Amino acid sequence: MKILVLNCGSSSAKYKLIDTADEKVLAEGGVEKIGLKDGFIKYKKADGSKAVTELGHIDHKGAVEAILRQLTDPVDGCINGFDEIDAVGHRLVHGGEKFSHSVLITDEVKDMVRDCYDLAPLHNPANMTGVEAIDALMPGIPQVGVFDTAFHQTMPAKSFMYALPYKYYAEDGVRRYGFHGTSHRYVSQRVAEMLGVDIADKKIITCHIGNGASITAVEGGKSVDTSMGLTPTEGLMMGTRVGDVDPGALVYLMLKHNLSADDLQKIIQKESGMLGVTEISNDMREIEAAVNAGNERAKMGLEMYEQRITKYIGAYAAEMGGVDIIVFTGGVGENQTGLRADVCKPLAFMGVEIDAELNATLRGREAVISTPASKVVVAVVPTDEELMIARDTRDIVEKL
Repeated sequence: MKILVLNCGSSSAKYKLIDTADEKVLAEGGVEKIGLKDGFIKYKKADGSKAVTELGHIDHKGAVEAILRQLTDPVDGCINGFDEIDAVGHRLVHGGEKFSHSVLITDEVKDMVRDCYDLAPLHNPANMTGVEAIDALMPGIPQVGVFDTAFHQTMPAKSFMYALPYKYYAEDGVRRYGFHGTSHRYVSQRVAEMLGVDIADKKIITCHIGNGASITAVEGGKSVDTSMGLTPTEGLMMGTRVGDVDPGALVYLMLKHNLSADDLQKIIQKESGMLGVTEISNDMREIEAAVNAGNERAKMGLEMYEQRITKYIGAYAAEMGGVDIIVFTGGVGENQTGLRADVCKPLAFMGVEIDAELNATLRGREAVISTPASKVVVAVVPTDEELMIARDTRDIVEKL
């Protein structure tokens, strides 16, 4: 079955075409700068080289049209017509409490996703533009929604409730939902397969560390706690997001500087994290280079960033009464070797021991980086959310 996986953001639309028979990626790329005058599509050609085509000013429907044109291009395409695509799987960010698993997209489901717009105003409307574009361009094709929040719906109330007046949960749905669920689900399952162990009796901590970052406690294959909250702002220090912060500090700043809600939103989402602290960059490669050049602010920012990851790992190990496996994934987790070493060093009291030589050379591929003597297995597993979406889409469509 050939599945087109779409991830539509506010100004971009990423895609992969996956043949689920052998899980081979037939094509991949993305449209950038949607809504601007200089939109373009970048894609991988059949020979593995990369190419870019200018598109000019386009909307999301135009972006999906460009993707479909690219897939059927006589020279660089990989299919002869749209009818070779069996189904479309969509990344949908926020399902609230309405969705605990992936679903076939129906009119009722669309309405339920729209009901979650106020929980994810930057993400859900953009995600839905992809669904609507496929409706217009390929009417009748099965579409499946895979939610970032669904994996975390197994969290108990003690993990997802905030200590706010209960009415705000009952009336407004204010609680911890968590994100990156598709990634956490994939890497926890994949590391168990890789090690040849039964996930049902393992305690796993998955660390999705990228520009956005979250950590999840996975017990018996289910999420029991996670660091992101009502929004993707809570938890770890991130590239531009603040992470955990005293809410009183935010009120103080609002009053002192006469900030509006929009002002505060911009600060905590786009101007904080590594960028805000270092005033250098939100790119960890640039931060690492600044540290090596002796920049003290970059050093402080990196220490803050790493300390919070260690703290969450320790907290989740305590919460689960131990940990069998720690997994690093995401752009930073898969490639920043020094960060992995620094995060794990304070965990020696739990029996965590890293193979320093192996860790220092491992980037972007899966492997165990702990020593045979380590009481906790530490592994790197590159995430593959698109494959997870393709698998869910196949499983749902095959039952139609």
